[in-house]
Formats: sequence, structure tokens, C-alpha cells
Amino acid sequence: MPSARQATALHELSVPEAGALLRSGELTSVELTRHALDRIARLDPALHAFILVTERTALERAEAADRDLRAGTDRGPMHGIPYALKDIFDAEGVPTTNASWLRTGDVARTDSTVERRLRAGGAVGLGKLTTFEFAVGGPSFDLPVPPARNPWSEEHVPSGSSSGSGAAVAAGLTRVTIGSDTSGSTRGPAFHCGAVGLKPTYGRVSGHGAQTLSRTLDHFGPLTWTVADAAAALQVIAGADPADPRTAGAPVDDWTAALGRGVAGLRVATSPGWYADDPLTMPEITTGIERALGVLGGHGASVEEVTLPPYDVFNACGRVVFAAEAFAVHQDDLRRHPRSFGRYTYQRVMPGAGIAAADYLRAMDVRRWLKRQLDETVFERHDVLVTVCGQTTAARWSDFPENWPPPKLANDMQTIPFSVTGHPALSLPIGFAADGLPIGLQIVGRAHDEATVFRVAEVLEAELGERHRRPQGIDIDHTGGNS
Repeated sequence: MPSARQATALHELSVPEAGALLRSGELTSVELTRHALDRIARLDPALHAFILVTERTALERAEAADRDLRAGTDRGPMHGIPYALKDIFDAEGVPTTNASWLRTGDVARTDSTVERRLRAGGAVGLGKLTTFEFAVGGPSFDLPVPPARNPWSEEHVPSGSSSGSGAAVAAGLTRVTIGSDTSGSTRGPAFHCGAVGLKPTYGRVSGHGAQTLSRTLDHFGPLTWTVADAAAALQVIAGADPADPRTAGAPVDDWTAALGRGVAGLRVATSPGWYADDPLTMPEITTGIERALGVLGGHGASVEEVTLPPYDVFNACGRVVFAAEAFAVHQDDLRRHPRSFGRYTYQRVMPGAGIAAADYLRAMDVRRWLKRQLDETVFERHDVLVTVCGQTTAARWSDFPENWPPPKLANDMQTIPFSVTGHPALSLPIGFAADGLPIGLQIVGRAHDEATVFRVAEVLEAELGERHRRPQGIDIDHTGGNS
């Protein structure tokens, strides 16, 4: 292995690789953190991935991590490793702006549970990452901060409300970020930025101290550069939390131990009926999924086609629940300060005012039915479902006009079904389309079986992931306006 002291390579070390060097004394957390901060200072003025960089605090935490390791105290797989939070998570003494004019003065008095666990695990927080306003809306230019840029192309968006997370990871500013996923906001940016995005099982990770969007659909999890990075991060942030009843009974498994076990004997389901015949789906994505299924078969897994409930039923159910609950969260501000919201946010949340109680309750009944259907159709006989994540590469900035709504975009995500059912789902990069932008697929598992999802993802990553390839256009200089 090249020396870890070759600073230009530090951001390419996986969490396990960096952790091994930290524990051997060949690398310090301060070195790793300074490298990340230097890279942020050089590249982020063009990317806008960060809302706030907490340089002084980061270096203090890195120094503490190094002292602990020298004293023989090892706090776990993220000890000494830099990470960043989507700016909907509280960190004591740091603003939580939600990228909104309504929250620019809010400074957190306590840590969110996610931040508290990362801090206790010896991890090093670099700051807060760009998000869509309140984790909803779109890539807007009428907010306090500019939207994040896709490192692969200045003409394309990074997608989803965890957009800063996707941009930061793809550009090598940090390997680990923590985002939220209500209908695809972690998996979408991961897909369009060529990273790994995990939506864990519903309730696996506490949302205490994070901005609520939809209590029924909100999930919280890591967006990282590799599968091993995601497993390490989940190891630290997962678990029951008395402050969040959704987490009741959520065990913490050893997900890092699941890696390296392969897929021999696993049963893989696939359901191309959702996407293969849809003219929106790029042929490279359909071909990529077929190639991935062939890889799994070649490694000893069995692959079988199944028939899922219609995608439109999942989508309609999720949209009703989302609209009703998001409006309930923001209704006071919508009434008192409607002009303080960004245009996209206002026009996405306000329709919830028209959702009747009977419609909402019916949607919740349908949600329970869909979960049973998925368990019976897929997971009674299969270990994972491999399916589409996004149907095309990232949208262009020109697809987002000043007036809402934009035309139906040809980059529709198929992520909301598993937010509705709560099953763990991971977006995995599997190469690039003809336009040079990343493509990927989605791996879905049984409830509370992220371990098997990681096993499948690791095998595919090794053969299809191209983790050596980084964006070449990240030194872009773009200051505003749609391009």
C-alpha cells in the first residue's frame, strides 16, 4: 500500500483502511482531518456542498481522537474518521438552518441523537451540508444558501434534498455523510453522484434532533463512498433511542462483520416490470441491472423474477402520506410567513392542506397492505430484491424553471415504495451512462436485515463499482443562476 502520508491519497482511504492506519500509528486523525479541510477549502467554493465548516471544532475533536488511541481507548469503527451532517441535524452550539430564511438564526442547544453517537464514537465532524429547504422543495436560488453542484457536470443537479451529501462524497471532501430519506433523498443524490446511499429499516436510526418532514416516511442513514464506509457509519448511529419511539426494539447488529461473506446460497428477486418497458428508463440502466444479476448468479446466488404490486399504488400512497404530514409540520409557518419559504418548498408542501382525514387514513391502510404484499411476494422466499433506483442520469439545471411545477423529468426515481414499506434499501453505483454520468441500482432487504443488503452490495461493488474513478470537473467555477 502506498504510504498514507501521501496526502493526495488520504481521501481515497476507506473507513476501515483509515481506521487500521490510525490504530497502527501510521496516520493521525489530525492529518486526515486537515486533508479534508484543505480539500473543502479548495473545491467547495464551486460545489457549495457545505453550508458551514466547523474547522476549529473538527481539529479539536481530531486531537482528542488521537489522544484516545494513544491511550489505548478505541471508540469504534468511526474513531478519528471525518464526517459531515446534512443541515437538518442538530449539533450543540452550531446553527441548524435547514437552508431556510425561517431558521437562519437557530443555534442548536443540544446534539441530535445521531450527532451524539458519532461524537461518542470518536468521529470528527467537519460541518453542515447543503440541503433542499426543510429537506423538501428543490434546487432553489431563492434560499439563504446556493444549491449544491453535481461534481460530475456543472450542467446537472446532484438530485434530492441530501444534495450536499452526494456532492461532498463524490468530490472526495469526506467519505461519510449522514442524510435523511423520506421518499428517496439519500438514495437519489447517491445515485446521481455515484455514491452509496443507505435508507435503513424504518426506526433503525433515531430522528431525535433532526427536522421532521413526515414521521411515517422519514428515515435517516449514511451516504458514503463505499459499502464498507456505510456499514461502519451505520454501526455507530443505529439503535433504540428513548427520545424517538420509532426506534423501539431496533437491535444493533455487527454490520461490518457481515462484509466478506459473499452471496453464495442467497435468493435474489428481481421485478423488471416496474422499469424495463418504461420509455423513461435509460437502456444503460436496464442493461446494468441485468449485468449485476449475472454477477450475483456467478457468485452462487439464485435469481428469480417476481411480480410486485403496481408501482403507481406505492407512489400514490406515499404522496398522500407525505403531503398530509409535511403540511402538518409546517402549517403554522405557512400561515404566518408564507413568503419566507422558497417557491419550490411552498408549492410542494401547501397541497397537503387539501388532504382530508379520510384520505390520509385510507393511505395509511394501503401502506400496511403494501408492506404485507412485499413481505409475502418477495421476502418470504427471497433474501433481497434488486431493482431500479433512478431511471436516468441527473437532471439538468434547465429542467427547473422559476415557476412550479417543472415538466415531468426523465430522471424519475423509484425509491418511494420502500419509504412507504420501511424496508432497508441501498443505492449502489454500477458504472456510467453514455453521457458520462453515474448510474446505479437499488438493493432492498427484509426489515432489519441490512447485513444481507451489505453482502450483496459489496459483491457488486467489487465488480461493477469503479470506486477508483472520481469526477474530473470538480474545479468548476460557477457562482449563480441556472446553467
